[in-house]
Amino acid sequence: MSAYAIYRLPHEDHATLIHQTEGNPVELHSLTELNGKQGFVVAPFEVKSETPILLIRPDEVEEIEVKDVLTEYPLTSTPSPLTPYYKVDFANYHSQLKNDTFRKIVLARCADEKIDQKLEPMELFYRACAMYPRLFIALVETEKSGCWLTATPEILLDGKGNDWRTIALAGTMKLEGDQLDGEGETLRWSTKNIQEQRIVATYITECLEQFTSDFGEEGPKTVRAANLVHLRSDFTFKLDDNNHIGDILNTLHPTPAVCGLPKREAFKFIVKNEHTPRRYYSGFMGPLGATETHLYVSLRCMNIDGDTCHLYAGGGLLKDSTEEQEWLETEAKMETMRRLLYVQQ
Repeated sequence: MSAYAIYRLPHEDHATLIHQTEGNPVELHSLTELNGKQGFVVAPFEVKSETPILLIRPDEVEEIEVKDVLTEYPLTSTPSPLTPYYKVDFANYHSQLKNDTFRKIVLARCADEKIDQKLEPMELFYRACAMYPRLFIALVETEKSGCWLTATPEILLDGKGNDWRTIALAGTMKLEGDQLDGEGETLRWSTKNIQEQRIVATYITECLEQFTSDFGEEGPKTVRAANLVHLRSDFTFKLDDNNHIGDILNTLHPTPAVCGLPKREAFKFIVKNEHTPRRYYSGFMGPLGATETHLYVSLRCMNIDGDTCHLYAGGGLLKDSTEEQEWLETEAKMETMRRLLYVQQ
């Protein structure tokens, strides 16, 4: 089986198809092994033998137009009821916050959707490009990972030459009614959301200080992603040496936006206690190149498995988080992918 990845950068009218025609992608077992490497990266939340970092070799590269591929818009769905697994996980995670074990921890879950087997992954990719012009859209298929589609707003690391950027993205609210006509500029953010975003921004500042003193932060500001809005701070920085991108990724990933703080302890707790293994959800993917790099956190994503799509979403928990509120946040995030499956004909 050959491996391929197709991606479209935000606001672009074309996609780039990368095809590895022979052999399997290189499997790496630490992010530092990405130092000096090139190719399309598919990284998991937790690197292990079943979910290694994959590097797809660009044997063939093709640009494809993606404008005006969809004019109909999909039906939205009603929120599903809380599951027993989520109730157990929430209680477990929240008790750790109340005991001050963590300042923040991210709880993720998975939901399955049956689809028509005639619905090809590439069609879902084109639908995502049409519906979500602001987001990074990527479809990846390899023998090791299976098939994954993401429509994500979160830059992990983006750069060209010596100029690089990353973002702190956290806090979530859903746009409804007349709010859908705007950018969320009339919404007021809760203390919980503001605190969550500040935790992520502070963490990224501490990470960048290890590699450069030449960086700046702008924000936070409200940004729209599909029918959701988030709080975002933008970081720009200079790197004199681009041969150690793997070291930077090893420091940044996973960010508190998908993990928690203290990071190491939160990560260990998640992989031990979360009911559904995340696999490549909340990892990252994108092209890693000699001249340009565009790596995005794999949020709003699904694993396409025959006639079943495994949808993933998570939310950051703080002390004052409530079970129902966090469940509804994951439902709102899953709708980004779910909408692709139910298009009005």
